[in-house]
Amino acid sequence: MTAIANTSYVTYELRGDVAHIGLNRPEKRNAISDAFVEAIAATVARAESEAKAAVIFGHGNHFCAGLDLAEHMKKTPIEGVRGSRRWHEIFAKIEHGTIPYISALHGAVIGGGLELAASTHIRVADRTTFFALPEGQRGIFVGGGGSVRVARLTGTARMMDMMLTGRVLSVEEGERSNLAQYVVEKGEARDKAHELAKAAASNAEISNYAIINALPRIQDMAKEDGLFVESFMASFTATSPEAEERLRAFLEKRAERLKIPGQN
Repeated sequence: MTAIANTSYVTYELRGDVAHIGLNRPEKRNAISDAFVEAIAATVARAESEAKAAVIFGHGNHFCAGLDLAEHMKKTPIEGVRGSRRWHEIFAKIEHGTIPYISALHGAVIGGGLELAASTHIRVADRTTFFALPEGQRGIFVGGGGSVRVARLTGTARMMDMMLTGRVLSVEEGERSNLAQYVVEKGEARDKAHELAKAAASNAEISNYAIINALPRIQDMAKEDGLFVESFMASFTATSPEAEERLRAFLEKRAERLKIPGQN
């Protein structure tokens, strides 16, 4: 059953176990204001309560052109800090939530839009997509988590290049820079993202939680600390009732086998 809801900035649709969160300010290229980011927070909370995976996409010709600069330039320094920290809090709910998020990208994925995409777990881009971090040219600095999340995806050298020179990456360059894991034809990103989200939603919920929460944290640890945590996660997930049933189904040849590329 599909349920659809709309706010002034975000649309929400539940397709089976997959929530679709749509950025809905197309006249501003989905630029994110304070009210907009709060609408994202509300829809993410709803998705966490009733879905097993989610797709984030943009209405109109672009995914998201970033921060609403007209609103930002009116803020005092402390208001700017508070706004940035609120972005951090909300985007962390995506990155370290309880369900996987897949972003469907097209058109501009710029500044704060790239920071939002970087907080999702898988990124699908169609061939109209381009990536940029023009903060240096605007006289500002990233404030939505980009210095951590985007830098970890691309490497500091590539991110520094983008910010210092205003370099715009094509979708192919973005894929090579790990900003997208899938590239599809124009207009197909949302469908592909839904396909991936549906596959993720079929996993054991405890496994999904471990993947999206343990893996990033293990990367922050020393090697031996990471391996230690891995052992606990492996043991904890394997002893769940759902894991026991899924493993038994595999051993009894009742589970679907891996699909090898190029083979039927």
